[in-house]
Amino acid sequence: MDEFKVRTVDLQQVQTQPRHKTDGLSSSTLVLRRGQAFTVTINYDGRPFDPLKEKLIFRIVLGPIAVEVPVSRFGQPSLTQWTAVLERSVPNPTGPRALSVTLSSPATASIGVYTLQLRVEARLSVKTHLLGQFTLLCNPWCQADSVFLQSEDLRTEYVKSDIGLLFKGSPGNIVSRPWSFDQYEKGILDICMKLLQVSPQHQADMGKDLLNRSNPVYIGRVISAMVNSNDDKGVLMGNWSGDYKDGVNPSKWSGSADILRMWAETQFRPVKYGQCWVFAAVMCTVMRALGIPTRVVTNFNSAHDTNRNMVIEEYYNEMGEKLPIGRDSIWNFHVWVESWMRRPDLGQGYDGWQVLDPTPQEMSGEMFRCGPAAVTAIYERRVDAQYDVPFVYAAVNGNVHRVIVKNGKVLSTSIDKNRVGALICTKHPGSMHMQDITSEYKTEMDDSTVHTLSTDVRRGEGTTGIVAPQGLAVSLQLLKAPVVGENISFNVIITNKVAVPKLLRKHVNAQNKEYNRNPTGTFWEAHGDMKIGPKETVTIQHEISFKEYMLMEAEEDSLVNLAVVIEDVKSQETVLASEEFNIRSPSLDIQVQNEYVVINTQQVATVTFTNLFSTAVSGELIVACSGLQEKIQTRLTIRPRETMRMPINFTPRMAGAKMLYASLVLMNPLTILHGFKTINVQGS
Repeated sequence: MDEFKVRTVDLQQVQTQPRHKTDGLSSSTLVLRRGQAFTVTINYDGRPFDPLKEKLIFRIVLGPIAVEVPVSRFGQPSLTQWTAVLERSVPNPTGPRALSVTLSSPATASIGVYTLQLRVEARLSVKTHLLGQFTLLCNPWCQADSVFLQSEDLRTEYVKSDIGLLFKGSPGNIVSRPWSFDQYEKGILDICMKLLQVSPQHQADMGKDLLNRSNPVYIGRVISAMVNSNDDKGVLMGNWSGDYKDGVNPSKWSGSADILRMWAETQFRPVKYGQCWVFAAVMCTVMRALGIPTRVVTNFNSAHDTNRNMVIEEYYNEMGEKLPIGRDSIWNFHVWVESWMRRPDLGQGYDGWQVLDPTPQEMSGEMFRCGPAAVTAIYERRVDAQYDVPFVYAAVNGNVHRVIVKNGKVLSTSIDKNRVGALICTKHPGSMHMQDITSEYKTEMDDSTVHTLSTDVRRGEGTTGIVAPQGLAVSLQLLKAPVVGENISFNVIITNKVAVPKLLRKHVNAQNKEYNRNPTGTFWEAHGDMKIGPKETVTIQHEISFKEYMLMEAEEDSLVNLAVVIEDVKSQETVLASEEFNIRSPSLDIQVQNEYVVINTQQVATVTFTNLFSTAVSGELIVACSGLQEKIQTRLTIRPRETMRMPINFTPRMAGAKMLYASLVLMNPLTILHGFKTINVQGS
């Protein structure tokens, strides 16, 4: 009879990937999760396989690292080492014969693109067969994996879901921004694996990098650095200047695939441009693709405390104008990610969510990256816990000292203990709502605001820190959430706390600002004298017209710093109230004609927008769907008070919860409108 001769080997991609929860991920290879078995079928000719005459040895290769795994007839798949177990032999006297072998990887295997070989050793010959490649990912479904997540609902949300909401704006006027993570789009997984290959760690020492890739803590640090381009061939270049002529305005991105593809197609040149929410959303895509549960988190009023003294100082002049003094700053919001993993390096109690921040702000281990910082360590102020806990702790905690100065002299200081980290939130699992996670980072807020006496800012003299007897109180109250195209209405509320009438000077000032820096020039102000009776409270209403603020350099969400200084003419006591808020863009409305949406079947959606501006507006409408092949783009002009109803035909290519999202980039006024609709696509 003829000798045993391997004809073909079937890696059974179609049957295996659904079992490994990798179906839908687009790759040129088989995609597997570590710590889980997979079966290959060896088709052969000649006499039946005889383990006494032939030895079958699988060789599993990752770069310079190779593992030899002999096929055994008995045994069980292992979670601690590579194994290969012969399942069955299918005798067929007339036709092809087949062997089934179950291979399994350890739950601690390095993630990467492996090559699979089969060596057949007979008495007189040795033959090696190249079987192909497979991509190995982390496995949050496997209890032995360090990214194991108990809840199926949370695994669905933080690994499998490709739709997201990013939160921007201000705590009192939150903007929900749709984002398509796109991890299932064509070629995206392969690009994510390439990102690991291009990293400085891989280039410097391939073997060491590949061994370290078993650890999600290490992977998180590599990806955090690679998403920005500051010190490597990273994906995105940051730009906060407002000048995006040679790239893309960060507010125009709505998904990760365009960014990752552009990076890969230009031989890993950085894509222009990103800001914090873009860096975080792209990192979320990469981490979910690699199998590490990840969510995008917004910290409203995020402090950048350069000297780490937990005090942020803000200076105003006596007219209520905020001054660009001091290196510390508060971003109206900052966006990072949290990834779920065990932290055996920190001892007990620090497993779970870890902060990773890819926005390039400060160096960590000689590279622009941040984390993973255990959220529990941030809550407990364990500043010695790796990595970067002090930096994140300072971003969500700290006192704001608001100082009024005149000719270099401090008139008064107030301390706000609640502003920094006022709200920390993420998308709620299984819904398109916000989940408040502030209590995971910090204990309850302190209600007090402390006022102090005057001092000289030049000499540092005086009695700063002693609570002054305050005869006046002032606050600001927005009457409704501001929207582009409408007037901004607000109240100034002044209380005389003593039984003596007072003559007051009132200075109200509005400045426009970017979310991550101090305000620029004043665009609106109101000044005047007024009398207030003993123990009286006076409410004064003000209105800023659309015409007065529309000339600002509009972003997706324009931000305003509003301040009022009240001066007691007789005693020269001054008090300050300030409020930073965003002016949201109007939303686009999207409706789907047929609520029952079926995969690979053309559907019709309608995008609706009413032009409330007093002039005609023109711009570009872009509509896309996660799991949809093509974006739909069209230019349009809408007359004043006219309602645009734009029917859009689309064909979903994937089943499950998907999102139809639209953006309208207007040229006059310069603003970007967004809308989204979630749809549940049924399998055929």
